[in-house]
Amino acid sequence: MQHDLIAQARTWLAEDPDPETRDELAALIDAGDTGELAARFAGTLQFGTAGLRGELGAGPMRMNRSVVIRAAAGLAAYLKAQGQEGGLVVIGYDARYKSADFARDTAAVMTGAGLRAAVLPRPLPTPVLAYAIRHLGAVAGVEVTASHNPPRDNGYKVYLGDGSQIVPPADGEIAAAIAAVGPLAGVVRPEDGWETLGEEVLDAYLARTDAVLAADSPRTARTVYTAMHGVGTSVLTAAFARAGFPEPVLVTEQAEPDPAFPTVAFPNPEEPGAMDLAFATARRAAPDLIIANDPDADRCAVAVPDTSVEGGWRMLRGDEVGALLAAHLVERGATGVFAESIVSSSLLGRIAEKAGLGYEETLTGFKWIARVDGLRYGYEEALGYCVDPEGVRDKDGITAALLVAELASVLKEQGRTLLDLLDDLALAHGLHATDQLSVRVEDLSVIADAMARLREQPPTALAGLAVTSAEDLSQGTDRLPPTDGLRYQLEGARVIVRPSGTEPKLKCYLEVVVPVADGAGLPAARARGAELLAGIKRDLATAAGI
Repeated sequence: MQHDLIAQARTWLAEDPDPETRDELAALIDAGDTGELAARFAGTLQFGTAGLRGELGAGPMRMNRSVVIRAAAGLAAYLKAQGQEGGLVVIGYDARYKSADFARDTAAVMTGAGLRAAVLPRPLPTPVLAYAIRHLGAVAGVEVTASHNPPRDNGYKVYLGDGSQIVPPADGEIAAAIAAVGPLAGVVRPEDGWETLGEEVLDAYLARTDAVLAADSPRTARTVYTAMHGVGTSVLTAAFARAGFPEPVLVTEQAEPDPAFPTVAFPNPEEPGAMDLAFATARRAAPDLIIANDPDADRCAVAVPDTSVEGGWRMLRGDEVGALLAAHLVERGATGVFAESIVSSSLLGRIAEKAGLGYEETLTGFKWIARVDGLRYGYEEALGYCVDPEGVRDKDGITAALLVAELASVLKEQGRTLLDLLDDLALAHGLHATDQLSVRVEDLSVIADAMARLREQPPTALAGLAVTSAEDLSQGTDRLPPTDGLRYQLEGARVIVRPSGTEPKLKCYLEVVVPVADGAGLPAARARGAELLAGIKRDLATAAGI
C-alpha cells in the first residue's frame, strides 16, 4: 500500500509543470510522509457546479497547475463535443496565489485545443468576467478565484456562453471529460497564440454599471469602502466616480490586493472581525454607510450607523439588504420577476406579491437564480445581489453597491435612513428576522452524520414552535430539483439545513416572522424574534448533534 502511494506520487511528480509544487511533493516523498501523501492522493478534486475549489499544493486533491491543466483540457473537449470548435473562451482571474498562472495555463490549453482564448488585462472582479462572456460573444468563460475562502485556497469557476455558471448536466459532462484526459504530455500547450484583452472590456462593463441607476436620482451618500484585500477598489471607485457619488473613503489597510489577507482571519465580510477596520475608519470619517466587497467583488456587504449597538455601526444581514434593494426597485417601478434561493428570507416574496410582480424560489446559488425566466432582480442571503441581469447574469458586488448608495441617497434627501426603511417593511409585512447556525469542520463525516441524524429523527418542535412539515430536499419537490438539504416549516418560522457547496461547513438557515401592529411594537417584536432564533439555534444544534 505504502509502495503504491509512493509510486503514485512519483508518477504525478514526473509530469508536474510547476517547480514549486514539484519541490513540495519531492520533499514529502523523500521524508516518507505517507500520512500527508495519502491525503494528497486520496482521490481527485471533484468538478461540480461550483467548478473546482481547494487548498493550493501538490497532488490531485489540491489546487495546482496540473489539476488546472486537466480541468481546462476537459472543458475544451466538452466545448468541442458541443460543436464549439474555434469558439472564444474568455478568462478572468483574481489576485490570489497562482491565479495568474492558472489563467495563463487555461489560455494555453484552449489555444492548443483549437479554441480561441482571451484573458482579461489584469486581476479584476468576477462580475467583469461574467459580463465579458456575453459582451464578447464567447462560448464559455473561466474565472480563477476562491472568492472569500482562506488565503491558501484557490478555485476555478466555469460559465457557458449564456453568461451563467454551469448547472447539471453540463457539470457532470465536463467532469467526465476531465477524467478522460490522459497524461499531461498529451495536452498541447503553446507558448502564445491567445489574446490579452485591453482596458476596453472593463470600460464597457463600467459603462453598463450606469444602467442600474435612475437617470435623475440623488447621488449624495458618503461611503467608507473596503475591498478586503481583493480586486474591487479600482473598479468600484471608477464606477462611483462615473455615477457622480462622493469619492469613497478607503479602508487603506485593505485597499490593495494582497493574497495573504493579512488583516483578517477569513476574507469574508460575514466573518467575525473582518469588518473591524472598516468600522474604525467609519468612526473617524462619519459616512452615511459602509460598503465592503469580498476579494473577487461579487458580493456586497453593507453597514449602517446604529447608536443602539456597541461601536455605533451595525452590519446589515444579507436578507436585510436583499429586501431593501427589492423595495427600492419596486419604488422605481421595476417590472419582471424577483427571485431568490430557498435559504433566503421569505420577505422578498411578500414584497413582490404586494407589488404585483412575479416571484420564484430556486436552489442555492446564482447558477440557478440567473436562469429564472424574466428575471429583474435576484439575491441570496450570503451577500449576493444580481441587480442588472441583462448585463451580468451572476451576483455583482459593484452594481449592488451603486444601487445601495442610490437608495441611501434617496432616503438621505428625505431625512431618513436604511434602518427607517427596514422598519417600514416590518410594519407592512411583519418582522422577518433571520440568522444562521454555521459549523466549520475538519472532518467532513461530522456533516454527513448530522444530516443522517436529522433524517432519521427529525425534530418535532424547535424553540417551542411545532414543526408542521419536514421535507427531505434530496427527493426534490414539485418546484425544485433534488439537492442535499432538509426544510422544516414551523408555526411562524422556517429552517433549512444543508452542507455548504464551497466550504467544509454545515449551514442551517433560520427565519422567524413576528407580526407587528404599529411602530411602538417594533422593539418587542425584535426581542421576540431574537429570542425565537436563539431557541431554534440551540434546539437544532442538539437535534443534529453538533
